Amino acid sequence: MVTTPGLPAVYGCFNYALTYYAKPCYVYAMARRNDDSRNALLPGILDMLVLKTLTLGPLHGYAIARHIEQTSGDRLRIEEGSLYPALQRLQVQGWATSAWETSPTSRRTRVYRLTTAGRRKLSQEASAYDQMVAAVAAVMQAG
Repeated sequence: MVTTPGLPAVYGCFNYALTYYAKPCYVYAMARRNDDSRNALLPGILDMLVLKTLTLGPLHGYAIARHIEQTSGDRLRIEEGSLYPALQRLQVQGWATSAWETSPTSRRTRVYRLTTAGRRKLSQEASAYDQMVAAVAAVMQAG
């Protein structure tokens, strides 16, 4: 079990959290932070979302953030101050790699790729997340 002061206990997930709003918002890493003005999601969701996005293929940081924004209906927005530390964590763990490449506009960009270990970790985390969501739903639906 992973615990972070001010955040719910999570089984098998990363030790980071996001912020979710019902209307367009920004997503912040919230490790060890308790801010009542934001609704904290379970720890690890940012890393899991980045891993899932990298299943699409090699992407640069802006494309990763934009994909998450678009697919969430602009409900999740990731700031650079949260995204790039998450990408660094994923690389340190061996779940993603990066390389400098030249874009079609002749600019140098860092492109991130999912590793085989990253695919395995995504599968584990997605399963743990699905189980947590089901457990919360069961409690919320109970009379």
